[in-house]
Amino acid sequence: MTQPIGLSTPEVLTEARRRRTFAVISHPDAGKSTLTEALLLHARAITTAGATHGKAGRRGTVSDWMAMEQARGISVTSAAIQFEYRDAVINLVDTPGHADFSEDTFRVLSAVDAAVMLVDASKGLEVQTMKLFEVCRQRNLPVITVINKWDRPGAEALDLMDEIRRRTGLIPTPLTWPVGIAGDFRGVIERSSHEFVRFTRTAGGAKAAAFERVGAAVAAADEGDAWLTATEESELLTEEDQDHDEARFLANETTPVLFAAAVLNFGVQHILDTLVDFAPAAEAREDAAGGHRPVGGAFSGFVFKVQSGMNASHRDHVAFVRVCSGQFRRGMIVTHAASGRPFATKYAQHLFGREREVADEAWPGDIVGLVNASALRVGDSIFEGDPVEFPPLPMFAPEHFRVVRSADTSKHKQFRRGIDQLDHEGVIQVMRSELRGDQAPVLGAVGPMQFEVVEERMTHDFGAAIRSEALPYQIARRTDRESAEILGHDRQVEVLMRSDGTLLALFSTIWRLRNTVRDHPELLLEDLATGSPEVAAAH
Repeated sequence: MTQPIGLSTPEVLTEARRRRTFAVISHPDAGKSTLTEALLLHARAITTAGATHGKAGRRGTVSDWMAMEQARGISVTSAAIQFEYRDAVINLVDTPGHADFSEDTFRVLSAVDAAVMLVDASKGLEVQTMKLFEVCRQRNLPVITVINKWDRPGAEALDLMDEIRRRTGLIPTPLTWPVGIAGDFRGVIERSSHEFVRFTRTAGGAKAAAFERVGAAVAAADEGDAWLTATEESELLTEEDQDHDEARFLANETTPVLFAAAVLNFGVQHILDTLVDFAPAAEAREDAAGGHRPVGGAFSGFVFKVQSGMNASHRDHVAFVRVCSGQFRRGMIVTHAASGRPFATKYAQHLFGREREVADEAWPGDIVGLVNASALRVGDSIFEGDPVEFPPLPMFAPEHFRVVRSADTSKHKQFRRGIDQLDHEGVIQVMRSELRGDQAPVLGAVGPMQFEVVEERMTHDFGAAIRSEALPYQIARRTDRESAEILGHDRQVEVLMRSDGTLLALFSTIWRLRNTVRDHPELLLEDLATGSPEVAAAH
């Protein structure tokens, strides 16, 4: 018997409570993809960790599926991976580590319930880590901190705790504490049990590291001064009220801290256990009207990513949908909020990096891939039963601009199809003008590496190599048709229409923008991030 639309069921609530949906955020080279592999290894979702730390003949990481990612050892796309651990279902959404792809990362952070902040033991909180942490703060995401690379020389553990507290405003509450200084990682004190968890290396870090638990007396005899120092520091943390408190963590006052060496698989199981024990389950999410769709209500979800070319054997594209409420059932007919039209979900899949399997059902917190969902764009909401629309995902202001053309004029159809598809996915912002014509669109990017992804995918995914030319613009402002008429006469300003119909005025420098505002204060020139109008500087 089919459950009536909108009626909560115990099964929905039970399954929602099992979900842990999180993203890993970090500065490039902090070990994010390596940690992703290590988590999968310890959850027995894979049998051998990938090649991000470089042994010849070993395969690439599950989450880094693009040739460009595997060649460079960086993440430039987001990937969804689902696996089970203990009695929980883990939805790990890998994020691009490079700053040039912060827009993609922001979208991912809109679809998760918690974040793991990965910190390099030797470098502390780096620039990109702090930028991503601020996004987590804005979204009220609880943050679990992992100090990675403790097997290499680095900072003092207490100094890192001070830095976290000073720069994030969160009180660090370590769940484990290292025995041995950075570069001499012997194991950790598990602060809840006061036991010593001793790690044993495995060949190349390709297999889960063996560990043993021993009592304090044995640890003191075996480890000597290293154990004594670690216990004294752990006791100091307790005196400073830096023990874990679940309510304070969920209120974003504290951040649990764990020490690990992901490349050796040290400390990884503690991370998984922490996610299951302390990270929040799927909860009601705020909608665009300021209300909350109950988790146990009718199905609803939103698209946070669209991606094509994930698998060479599948020449299709996938819309990544975060399930927010209710039960998703493959083949169900939902409503597309943006158009009000019905949408069939015949081709639905769970994702494991670029690998796929049919998804017959999914629950709040899950990520579902809807295949060939050409009507869906990033930020779109879909629902069953009572209408709901989730807050739109903002588009970042581009700071780099290039005009692109097909390298082979006979392949204009492939060129147009590829540019439109990358625009649809949100990989790049596409702008056009009557002056430049349809064969020479202008691409806008947050960072220059986005152009490299465009070139790579246009060549390999769409068979349409491109030629590109940098444009001398650095700043974009939203404008209107009346203002565009005046701006069109300025040789140092160009007005283009973005594919969503927004008119953008491009300026070479901030000084050019300020001069224009001074000379024409009546023009509409809005900041894309804040929506605030540009005003003339006071003299």
